[in-house]
Amino acid sequence: MKILAADTALGACSCAVLEDSKEGFKILAHRFVVMERGHAEALAPMAQEAMREAGLGFAGLDRLAVTVGPGTFTGQRVGLAFMRGLRVALNRPLNGVTTLAAMAAQAMAKTGCGEVAVLHDARRGEVYYALYRGDQVLIAPAVAPLADACDAIRKTRGAGPLGVCGTAADPALPHLGGDAVAAAIHMPDALYVARLALALPPSETAPRLLYLRAPDAKLPAVKLSGAKLPDVGQPRAAK
Repeated sequence: MKILAADTALGACSCAVLEDSKEGFKILAHRFVVMERGHAEALAPMAQEAMREAGLGFAGLDRLAVTVGPGTFTGQRVGLAFMRGLRVALNRPLNGVTTLAAMAAQAMAKTGCGEVAVLHDARRGEVYYALYRGDQVLIAPAVAPLADACDAIRKTRGAGPLGVCGTAADPALPHLGGDAVAAAIHMPDALYVARLALALPPSETAPRLLYLRAPDAKLPAVKLSGAKLPDVGQPRAAK
């Protein structure tokens, strides 16, 4: 089974082509570039380069995967829009994976810890956070001030070593216990998005974005003071 995965949800753009066989995962192509902006312009060429390196046409894919958030409002939409387009064009299943689960999977592989907390700067004095033990979700992705997130993780985590990753990992470490180990993983990587997606059953529907709070951008308020509203008359009495 061959899969193409992509991530544009946070401060990087990545894609990966993996083949799953009885011998395990084989990486056919992998791209990862740290970037704050420009995901929409970078993703399509990056995916095309990865497919050429893998020696595949897009029709040779069996499955697709993409991060659904939490992340930036625009970044989340870029990756999902691109992969949904491929889903329709190729008629292939598209699985969604959270950014925090992808980072946790990478941190488990890097640190050897069976339990990992992810804390990522969400701005406004808050962090996105989650807690995983192997393939179990102990705390689902949420958003809160750093102190509250650390308190929730500390109360839920087990007794063994705890891996910690994300852009808010360093300030969180003193609050999580002396056996917390930092992993230098600050962004999700499509390589681990692909691995997690291959362990899921193929999705029959397109994934939906995960928004943990409303976007910063808001529609302008309508000013009604002094405005003349149309005369719609009185409602008719029911017969």
